Amino acid sequence: MAMPLWLAAGAADWALHRRARIEATAGVRESVLHVLMFAEMGVAVLAVLLLEVNAGVLALCMAAFVAHELTVYVDLRWAAPRRSISPLEQMVHSVQEILPLAAIALLASLHWDQALSLVGLGRGWDAASFAPVPRRDMLPAAYVGTVIAGGLLLAGCYAEELWRCKRAAAEPKDR
Repeated sequence: MAMPLWLAAGAADWALHRRARIEATAGVRESVLHVLMFAEMGVAVLAVLLLEVNAGVLALCMAAFVAHELTVYVDLRWAAPRRSISPLEQMVHSVQEILPLAAIALLASLHWDQALSLVGLGRGWDAASFAPVPRRDMLPAAYVGTVIAGGLLLAGCYAEELWRCKRAAAEPKDR
């Protein structure tokens, strides 16, 4: 259930950026940071959809989450002085941040032996598997297809945002 909610939060965030007219305030730089955050988490999502969840996939998901959070910090440091970030947008950001963390916790609990091995506990570091292995038991095709379609739709939204920001930046400014 985390994935559909996370995609919905991403769509809501895009709509709030559109309503806030970021192209007239924080502009291209903020939009590029949004694309970067989407890509950071997209790598983790694709890994979970297509690969066996092992210590390597868990480590990738954790690294993607940390990279995403660092990019969130840079994004907010850039955007906050340049535009108003509404309470609703702040709440949507909270959802976008907590759902990946909750998903990682759930994955770790489902693959506890690999999670423990990742941190040197349980059966030890030797039991940790880092090799990317295609899923033996694929997730239902409808689920994978829906997640990928939702991701592509959201990628299109953020591409539109970047296009809008670049177009605004290229327009001559009144003096």
